[in-house]
Amino acid sequence: MGLQSKHKVDSAFSMSSMTDIIFLLLIFFMLTSSFITPSGLPVNLPSSETSDIAMQEVTVSVTKDLKYAVNDRVVSRDQIKGELTSLLSGKQGQVVLHIDKEVPVEYLVEIGGIAAGLEANVSIATKPF
Repeated sequence: MGLQSKHKVDSAFSMSSMTDIIFLLLIFFMLTSSFITPSGLPVNLPSSETSDIAMQEVTVSVTKDLKYAVNDRVVSRDQIKGELTSLLSGKQGQVVLHIDKEVPVEYLVEIGGIAAGLEANVSIATKPF
């Protein structure tokens, strides 16, 4: 008497559907994450009602104790013009200023003037309310 079933149950687990789900979750989180890269120095940004996201080609950071950084590289105040000139040579770029809210405005105007003199678009990084 053959009472055995003709349909055998396979006990192997297929990981292909699990990897598809993980891949889709990875793509979802990559697309919904923020594309803003933090600046190299810890800066307490001022607040603003509208905070547009700009592509950061060149970033200039100034901390409250007046430490300067250009693209995460710490430089002195005198070296900023040379760094910006070499980074923006021959092209019109975007310079994003990450200036601490306790820094006097004269330093913001000085760096903005250097960047504008090199025909770069200047924007100030802020955090939303």
